[in-house]
Amino acid sequence: MRVFGVGSDGGFTEYERLPFDAEHDEAILEEWLASNPDGILEDGRILIVGRQVQTDLGGFIDLVGLDRDGNAVVVELKRDRTPRDVVAQALEYAAFVERLDADALEGIFRTYHSDESLSLADHHRECFALDEAEAVAFNKDQRIVIIGQRVTPKIRRSAAFLGSKGVRITCVEFTFFQTGDGSRLLSQEIVVGKESEKPGRVASGSLPVITEDEFLASCDVQEASFFSRLLDLAREESMPIHWGSKRFSLNVDVDGTHVHLGFASPEGHVVVSRRLLEKKSAVPAGELETLWAEADASGVFRRGEYVRANLVCGAELADTEVQTALGWFSKAAEVIQAHGNVQ
Repeated sequence: MRVFGVGSDGGFTEYERLPFDAEHDEAILEEWLASNPDGILEDGRILIVGRQVQTDLGGFIDLVGLDRDGNAVVVELKRDRTPRDVVAQALEYAAFVERLDADALEGIFRTYHSDESLSLADHHRECFALDEAEAVAFNKDQRIVIIGQRVTPKIRRSAAFLGSKGVRITCVEFTFFQTGDGSRLLSQEIVVGKESEKPGRVASGSLPVITEDEFLASCDVQEASFFSRLLDLAREESMPIHWGSKRFSLNVDVDGTHVHLGFASPEGHVVVSRRLLEKKSAVPAGELETLWAEADASGVFRRGEYVRANLVCGAELADTEVQTALGWFSKAAEVIQAHGNVQ
């Protein structure tokens, strides 16, 4: 395949096809794919759940994700293995992933983001913009994606045979191009598949944890002011802060157990998940309802766009409104501490 850039004068500039390892190795491609999961398949995006996920037989899966329907996606780079090894290992990994339940997948997801407060269900719903009426069961089916600079005829034939027998398998070729002026392109072509006992805790690679200074530096002035006041409240009232790869969570210490209260994102808002509070705290439903009614009445919280039970507030608030929001967080923490966590 030849690839051309089109200049402002209508002239063509041909991109030179290069072996990917001329300047990179496939670990870099893995990193790019983890950061750009929409580029893995043509028929839909993938929510990456974990990277270098360790199996119970000692293998490491390059990437594990979920598609819109909640099906698990095993993504394997071909690297320099033989065609037989590539297909056999992908099947071995899919067999392992098939045994993961929703809690195991959520554990991998939390490890990947270094944040124990994350809700996989909430992130999946937000990632795919699912509405309240769409119910998703995680991992009811599995998909395999094999990626390489060149997917050999032997791999294509084996994958096509497995596909004809009901195994959902896709093979993707990525090609690296570069022009004389240093411009670079990656092309993607799908060449195949266009269309038990549960393991314990599963090891997964982690993204680097962001620091408070790095987080605040990524915000604009108004957002930094809002989050600084929230962090000051947490320090004043001994509310534990858990830092993840891109955000932090606000927690309540209940006899050494940290109960998640809300998470703050670099997009400038804080989200309080009612589902997590119901799952992790022993606050009676009636008192949670009262807290939510007070938040609604305050005028400083809005309901989540995709999960209506969630509460959201952010840096757009005026100074007095921020103080109202902080007061609500302080009261919610008192209520959680009074009732404790779920044993």
